[in-house]
Amino acid sequence: MAARPLTPLAAAREAAGYTQESLAVTLKVERTTIGRWERGVQSPQPWQRRGLATALQISLDVLDDLLRRSLRQPAADITTVLISPSSSLVTLPAERTVHEDAPAPDADVIHAAIPRLRRALDRLDLPDDGPTRSPDDLHGEIIRASDDRLQSRYGNLARRLPDLIAELARAGQLGDAAGQRHAAALLTLALRAADGVAFKFGYLDLSARLIDLMRSAAQIAEDPLLLAAVAYVRTETFFATGDLDTAARALELAADHVPDLGTTSSLAAFGALHMRAAVVAGRAGKADLAADHLREARRAAGSVPEGIYVGTAFGPASLRIHELAVAVELRDPLGIERAASWRPPDELPAERRSHYFIDLARAQLTLGRHEDAHLCLQAARQAAPEHTRTHPQVRQSLSSLLRTHSAPSAGLLDLAAWARAR
Repeated sequence: MAARPLTPLAAAREAAGYTQESLAVTLKVERTTIGRWERGVQSPQPWQRRGLATALQISLDVLDDLLRRSLRQPAADITTVLISPSSSLVTLPAERTVHEDAPAPDADVIHAAIPRLRRALDRLDLPDDGPTRSPDDLHGEIIRASDDRLQSRYGNLARRLPDLIAELARAGQLGDAAGQRHAAALLTLALRAADGVAFKFGYLDLSARLIDLMRSAAQIAEDPLLLAAVAYVRTETFFATGDLDTAARALELAADHVPDLGTTSSLAAFGALHMRAAVVAGRAGKADLAADHLREARRAAGSVPEGIYVGTAFGPASLRIHELAVAVELRDPLGIERAASWRPPDELPAERRSHYFIDLARAQLTLGRHEDAHLCLQAARQAAPEHTRTHPQVRQSLSSLLRTHSAPSAGLLDLAAWARAR
C-alpha cells in the first residue's frame, strides 16, 4: 500500500524535527490531538497556537495557512425534538455528515434567494400546486434544515427553504386536524431556519415578518414549546430596536408558561428562555437580574443533556457560552476570566461555537489583549465561516484591531478583507 502523503501541518512538524509524540510532549497535549490537527478533523484552540507556531519555527500567519489547507469540519451530533403526527414528542438524531471546509458563499447567492423566500411567504394560504411528501419525509427535511441552521450553512437554507415552505403550506391544507397541527409545527421550525438567514444577512423587516408567522404557526400547532421558541427568537426584534425592557418581559412571561417541567424538552425550553433573558439583563446593565436568570438556566441544564433542540439548542455547553456573553455585556473582568477558562467542545453546533469565540474576541478587546482577540476571530471563522463572515460584531472587532495596529499583520489584513471590515 502506498504511503499516505503528509498533510501540510505534518510536513511542517517533520521539517522542524518532531515526531507526533515529541511534539505532543512539548505542547503538553495527547499524541492523538496532534494527529487530529494534522488530519484536519480538529484545530488547535487559540491559546495553543502560539506554542505550536513557536515549536514549528513558523509565524502565526503561516500556521493559519497550514491549518486552513487541511481543515475539515467535524460531524455534527444534535438531537432534534419535534412534534409527531400524533402530537407526542419524539427525539430523532440529526443526519451525521462530514462537510468539507469551504469559503463562505458569495452573499449575492443568498441575496438572490430572498425574493423567492418572500414569494413563498406571500402564498402561505395559497401555495402553488405541487407534490407533497409524507409527514415522515417532511419531518426529515426539517431535521436537515435545523442542522443547516445550527451549522451555519446558510447557502443550503437559502436554496431549499422557499420550496420546502411552500410544500409545508400545502401539507397544512391536507389531512385531518392532527396532520394539520403536525404540518404547522414543522412549518414553525422551517420559518425559524429562514429567520436564521434573514436576520444574519440584514433583512430585519423580513425577520420580523418571519417571527410573526412563526407565532401564528405555533398557535395552530397548539404547541407551547414552539411558542417558547418563538419568544426566544423574538428577542432579535427587541435587540434591533433597543427595547430591552419589553424583551425581558416577553421572555419571563414565556418561561412562566412552559408546561410540565418534569420533561427534558420542557426543561430545555425553560432553560433556553432564562439564558436568553440573562443576556438581555446583561445588556441592560442589570447584573443581579442576569445572575438570577443564569441560576434558573443552570438548574435546568443540570437535567438536560447537550443538544436538545426545540427551536433553539440548549444544554450545559450552550449555557456556558451564554455565561460568557453576559460577562461581556456587563464588562465584568472576573466573569470574563471565569467564563473564558472553558472552551466549547467540537461536537457543539458550529454556530454556537463561533458565537463563543466572537464574544471572547470582544472580551479580549475589553481587556486590551489584541493578539488574543485576533486568534479568537480566526477560531470563529474556522468553526462557522458563513456565520462569522456575516456577524456585525466580527466587523466591529476587526475594525478596532485595525485601528490599534499601525502595521497590521498579513493575517489580520486577510481576515479583515474576508469579513469586509474597515
